[in-house]
Amino acid sequence: MTESKIRLPAEWEPLDGVMLTWPHETTDWAPILARAEACFVAIAREIASRTRLLVACHDATLAEHVATTLRAAGVDLGAVTLCVAPSDDTWARDHGPITVENAGALELRSFHFNGWGGKFPARRDDAINGVLAEAGAFAAPLRERTLELEGGAIESDGKGTILTTSACVLNANRNDGGLTRAEAEAAFAAELGATRVLWLEHGHLEGDDTDSHVDTLARLAPGADGQGGTIVYQRCDDPADAHFADLDAMQAELRALRRADGTPYTLLPLPWPRPAHDEDGHRLPATYANYLILDEAVLVPTYADPSDAAALAVVAAAHPGREVVGVDCRVLIEQHGSLHCVTMQLPRGSLAASAAEESR
Repeated sequence: MTESKIRLPAEWEPLDGVMLTWPHETTDWAPILARAEACFVAIAREIASRTRLLVACHDATLAEHVATTLRAAGVDLGAVTLCVAPSDDTWARDHGPITVENAGALELRSFHFNGWGGKFPARRDDAINGVLAEAGAFAAPLRERTLELEGGAIESDGKGTILTTSACVLNANRNDGGLTRAEAEAAFAAELGATRVLWLEHGHLEGDDTDSHVDTLARLAPGADGQGGTIVYQRCDDPADAHFADLDAMQAELRALRRADGTPYTLLPLPWPRPAHDEDGHRLPATYANYLILDEAVLVPTYADPSDAAALAVVAAAHPGREVVGVDCRVLIEQHGSLHCVTMQLPRGSLAASAAEESR
């Protein structure tokens, strides 16, 4: 692949803010809405205390409720923009805009979101970015794309390397029967400025609806030298666990990967949380890899698990100089996602300086 004028920034590069799409009573969160909202408030508090927060609210009534709820929780509403944008669900990582640099100028790209291969309704989620753009939430132009691609499916080092999984990106339930590897790499080059793509053929979590999003499995990180040559990954150390063989194979793949200069990546394994199940006994996709990077902090999902503290220490080693903050995300995995899944970072220069007027 040749050098491109397009660049997908790394998540650890400077931010303007973070986007959330708030849960509401017509989503699958309805039976556990109060608990889900408490988790969203905790996430919002941590974000808004450090950077700006853009919240997509299903309707004006919800926007008023969110404002009241955040105010009561001590969140500074001066750091929060509430915009009315109808939604099917809350997974901003996958329906939110992916921001690139194009010849040095920022563009927000709205890729088509089909509910992870048609598993769930997604028409309104697919339209959210356009609604937010019309409301004046963004400082950079929004470009609509027909390619079906979710933010959770890709990791970038900001230097042209994309880390992804074949199980998701090449799946026949996306892009009219699926892309070939060559087609996907060409699309990543054209849309994201990829000069090389690192493919993982192994790695999955039971209960994951995304067909193995990479952000649940392995994350590119700046590392001790700040150069992006570190990968944090979810390891399973229990040979009796159903995940062991596949995650062990993924670990072998990661060990074989090379940086652009030919040197191996520094690999930092995350501890394996205890199995979590829903009330029907189905396994839930608990993973520590699903963390959010802010300018001065990293928000890490925790599960009231003995491995929580060790997971925070691994993330701290991968992101030196940032405060590492645990957020209890047990309720999020009940809907088969976690902390990174419900957020989307907005790089410096992408969020409007005069944020869209709060809808109340």
